[in-house]
Amino acid sequence: MLFNHIVWDASPVIFDFGGWALRWYGVFFAMTFMLGHYIMLKIFQIEGKTAKELDKLVVGMIVSIVVGARLGHCLFYDPRYYFVDNPAAILRIWEGGLASHGATIGIVAYMTYYVKSTPGMRFLWLADRFVIVVALGAFFVRMGNLMNSEICGVPTDLPWAFEYVNARGSDCSGPPRHPTQLYEGLSYIVLFVFLMYVYFKTDLKNIEGRMAGMCVTLLFTARFIIEFFKENQESYTLGLPINTGQILSIPVIAFGLWIWLRSLKKKRA
Repeated sequence: MLFNHIVWDASPVIFDFGGWALRWYGVFFAMTFMLGHYIMLKIFQIEGKTAKELDKLVVGMIVSIVVGARLGHCLFYDPRYYFVDNPAAILRIWEGGLASHGATIGIVAYMTYYVKSTPGMRFLWLADRFVIVVALGAFFVRMGNLMNSEICGVPTDLPWAFEYVNARGSDCSGPPRHPTQLYEGLSYIVLFVFLMYVYFKTDLKNIEGRMAGMCVTLLFTARFIIEFFKENQESYTLGLPINTGQILSIPVIAFGLWIWLRSLKKKRA
C-alpha cells in the first residue's frame, strides 16, 4: 500500500490582509448564492417569470437561510449555551455554526410567504425548481466545512482517512478520520447533477412535487446514513443509537417521501 492515510493541512484562510481574512467558507457560501441566482434566472426566463419575481425570491431566501441555519444550530445543538449562558453568541456567525435542518425550516417558511404574496406562484412548482439550488448549496457548505477542518468522521484506518492538521475542534483532532465532509459533498453534487438533468432533459419537472420529493428524500437519506460515520456534534444524545442530525432528518425524509409518492399519482402538466 502506498499510503495509510491522507494528511489534510489546508488553511481555512485564503489570505489575510491587514487583519481582514478571506476564508474559504465565506467564498463557498457566496458561490452558492451567485450560482443559485444564475440557475434560477435561467429557469425563470425559460418559464416566463419576471426578474422582479426572482429578485424578491433571492433576497428573502438569503435572509431566511442564514437566519434559519444559525438559529437551528443554536437551538438543536447547544441551546443552553446560546439561549441561557451566552445569548450574544447567537449573532457571532463568523465563529461557525449553521444547521441544514434550520436552513430547511427557513426555506419552507419564506417560500410559504413568497407564494402567498406572489400572484400565480405555486409552492410545489417553486420547490421543484429551487431544490436544484439547495443540492448545490449543500455541496458548497460541506466543502467549506472541509476547508475549515470541522464536522469530521470517527477514527478509521482506511487508506483514504484524513489526518486534520488544522482541526478546529476535538471532533477532528487526533487520529485519521473518515472525511465525512467529502462523503456528503460528493452525495450532494451527484444529486445536483441529477436534478439538473431531470429539469433540463426530461418533462418530470411538469409533475408537481416530483423533483422536490426526490431531492428532499435523497438528500436527507444520504445525511442520515453518513451521520453513522461522524463524530457526535453534541452530548445530549450520547448513548442513543442515532444522533441529533439523524433524529431531525427522519421527519424531513418522511415529508419528502410523502411528496414524492403523491407525485406518482399525478399526470404531467
